[in-house]
Amino acid sequence: MRAEPLALKADIEQSIGLLRRHLDVDASQRRLAELNVRAEDPALWNDPEAAQKLMRERTQLEEQVGALSSLERELEDALTLVELGEAEGDAATEKEGVDALKSILKQARARQTEALFAGEADANDTYIEVHSGAGGTESQDWARMLFRMYARWGERHKFHVEVIEETPGEEAGIKSGTLLVKGHNAHGWAKTESGVHRLVRISPFDSNARRHTSFASVWVYPVVDDRIDVNVNESDCRIDTYRSSGAGGQHVNTTDSAIRITHIPTGIVVACQAERSQHKNRATAWNMLRARLYELELEKREAEANKTAASRTEIGWGHQIRSYVLQPYQLVKDLRSGFTSGTPSDVLDGELDDFMQASLAQRIYGGPESVEDVE
Repeated sequence: MRAEPLALKADIEQSIGLLRRHLDVDASQRRLAELNVRAEDPALWNDPEAAQKLMRERTQLEEQVGALSSLERELEDALTLVELGEAEGDAATEKEGVDALKSILKQARARQTEALFAGEADANDTYIEVHSGAGGTESQDWARMLFRMYARWGERHKFHVEVIEETPGEEAGIKSGTLLVKGHNAHGWAKTESGVHRLVRISPFDSNARRHTSFASVWVYPVVDDRIDVNVNESDCRIDTYRSSGAGGQHVNTTDSAIRITHIPTGIVVACQAERSQHKNRATAWNMLRARLYELELEKREAEANKTAASRTEIGWGHQIRSYVLQPYQLVKDLRSGFTSGTPSDVLDGELDDFMQASLAQRIYGGPESVEDVE
């Protein structure tokens, strides 16, 4: 077998071995068999909360064990293709096998990342908020690009993505927007994306074609489910209704159905205009507020809470976590892990997993003390 497929095979087997040790397959299979027996007990649902907890654990174990078995089968099939192609001198078949190995390695590394998701809310759905910085149209267009990037990332993961709120800019782009990304481990994947994102490009809004730098901030916080108790005192909140914004036309919402809730003690503001029903928007906004307050509490527990809060004080230079350079060269660089990509178009189309994996590993295992930003 040639050098490239051999190297890919070794990397995949190493990842699978790490996953096997982390999961402890024999113990997981025994536990799964036990849960399957308990799930068949008619008395299980006498305690709905305990039943739901059991079913969540069962589903998670089934998915983890099944995914590991699938990786092993796919590895065997891909190696067979490579060997068949080499034996028969069929370059197309050999290439198909090598491409399959590359895909399997990507899946295996993604599974390794998910094995690091040990946080209380890592398995939950997540909200992703994008806010434009100073700079008017430039930063609002950049915020729209980030908004699309995270929607495409969610779609690539086959997560369900909903637009909760979107406030258009005066000329182009958006002032702010909120996505709800639904899927297993959605928050675990996205949680390190919070911070300021910087764009350098030739502005499409500048008739002199000069280079501009724009900033936008991203906040990521988990959807709070029934396992997490967050109490909110309504007397601490101000609730405003307003008309949903949109492009106009016969389907524009002509009632004050959009909801904005301001939590006065913390200054947190959430808004929802996704539904025509004020009642539904209100319920969603309350859920978002509970999630934001929960995220705030998590930050207080973490050693880096002060650092994280400081990074959110200003959407501008010196606070960025990642730079996206489109001119005069092509580069995306994460300023925490040092990870880079030479294909910004792919990153802006949602290929974020490598950046997320690098920043998660940096958070858990540590990384460079400082990373120099790009010009």
